Amino acid sequence: MTNVNGKVAVITGAGSGIGRALAYDLARRGARLAISDVDATGLAESVKQVRVIGAAVHHTCLDVTDRTAVLAYADEVASHYGAVNIVVNNAGIAFTGDIEKMSFEQIERVIDVDFWGVVNGTKAFLPHLIASGDGHVVNVSSLFGLLAVPGQSAYNAAKFAVRGFTESLRQEMLVAGHNVHVTCVHPGGIKTAIARNAGAVEGEDAARLAAFFDARLAKTTPESAAKSILRSVIGNRPRAVVGLDAKVLDLVVRVLGPGYQRLQVLGMKRIMPSTRSVPVTAPGTPSEKSAGARANA
Repeated sequence: MTNVNGKVAVITGAGSGIGRALAYDLARRGARLAISDVDATGLAESVKQVRVIGAAVHHTCLDVTDRTAVLAYADEVASHYGAVNIVVNNAGIAFTGDIEKMSFEQIERVIDVDFWGVVNGTKAFLPHLIASGDGHVVNVSSLFGLLAVPGQSAYNAAKFAVRGFTESLRQEMLVAGHNVHVTCVHPGGIKTAIARNAGAVEGEDAARLAAFFDARLAKTTPESAAKSILRSVIGNRPRAVVGLDAKVLDLVVRVLGPGYQRLQVLGMKRIMPSTRSVPVTAPGTPSEKSAGARANA
């Protein structure tokens, strides 16, 4: 896929952040859109913005953990446009807490949205992408799908799983000879509402966490992230590492191997005195507005 003009692009978690930026950039390039989010207000604003530039847009409030709804949505979009070419599984949530303090339900919630949401979207749309003869799956993992961070065990687990699932899918498409390309996206700290909407275990200060993330970690704009992702789609690249922070830390992990974990611990200890109630949260996931609602970026 070297040109998205006229292609049908599906984006989950499109009500804000990277999802909205992708919708706008794809619309500007002439793509026809099918966008969804659990946040009706944010979704309506995204629809308004892409319609200003004359894009065709199909929009639906969608909970990506509702497999029956996702399967029906895929058929609905394919019927509406006659084809599906690009699917961006972008919806996700963040949650901070040490393993000993997190409940099973809290862990399951993150896995349900951040991993199973990707699986549901991929499985539902894959037959349509294969049928198109020119398909592309874009699954959003995270920098935290490349390295682990204390306090982010559930998020790390989900995003590492997305990475493995997506890389396996890419190989399967090549083995089968299907003209479906696959890209796994690993954003670093993106200036979205992910931290402000994140959950946390009891005793963690979610507001201070969000302030720390926004001030210290979120360095890349959603617009810049969207451009980087689309360059990878058009270039049919297997991986998109988004943001200087993600690229640097990816290199560190490649060079040090498991030894990066000791370096990570030393770094965390340096910031813990001032941020213990503000644990480092997960960069790189686009938004859906609340953990309760996502159970979308």
